[in-house]
Amino acid sequence: MSALLRIETAGATQVWTIDLPHVGNAITDTEFIAAFEAAVAAANADLDVRAVILTGAGKIFSAGGNVKEMADQQGMFGVSALDQRRAYVDGIQRIPRALARLEVPLIAAVNGPAIGAGCDLAMMCDIRVASERASFAESFVQIGLIPGDGGTWFLPRAIGYERAAEMTFTGDRVDANTALAWGMVSRVVAHDELLAEARALADRITKNPTHALRMAKRLMHESRTGPLESTLGMAAAMQPLAHRDPEHEQRISRWRSTV
Repeated sequence: MSALLRIETAGATQVWTIDLPHVGNAITDTEFIAAFEAAVAAANADLDVRAVILTGAGKIFSAGGNVKEMADQQGMFGVSALDQRRAYVDGIQRIPRALARLEVPLIAAVNGPAIGAGCDLAMMCDIRVASERASFAESFVQIGLIPGDGGTWFLPRAIGYERAAEMTFTGDRVDANTALAWGMVSRVVAHDELLAEARALADRITKNPTHALRMAKRLMHESRTGPLESTLGMAAAMQPLAHRDPEHEQRISRWRSTV
């Protein structure tokens, strides 16, 4: 386990905490990205894990890229344009690719500002629960950049094209209540209740059978972009596996006993 991404397990739920408060929980560090990929692989391999909560240490969910490194032209920001292209592919773009591989539901517990790539990271999650102190900004244009991590793919799918365009073209910040009204988050709670609320949601998810949950997650992701026929085909292939799962048989037996 990396010190940059703290992982705690309670029952069938893992809590992943980005622990880089000194740089606003920036997510462009290559060591953090590698730790993130490792966490995804480990969760996929452990069938006892049925949900993951992602949050940030301190007052910020994530400030996105490390702006100081950009200003000082350090690391990937100090190389040629062609090398920088590869640095994006081999760097921060590994995060959306890793999350696309995560087999269990992912809940963002947004404890504070989610800015730039931090906003995009929240949009990559399946469900978002926000503290009253949370805010969101697709702020790249304000410093002369574009979303380099897939934000233009994730944000419109979360809130629709027009609102995503407004956020992307202005860079303006959206507060927690506006995020709720726009459907960016599923609920806003008192700051001190954030993790408890996320855990309660995870508990309702993790009570369900492992394999059905993981297959449902895959179907939900494929359905975001795939045609109906492809989704129906996948469902037809997956459902017989679910029917043969001992957990399904146990649930059916319990249901029979109550009828």
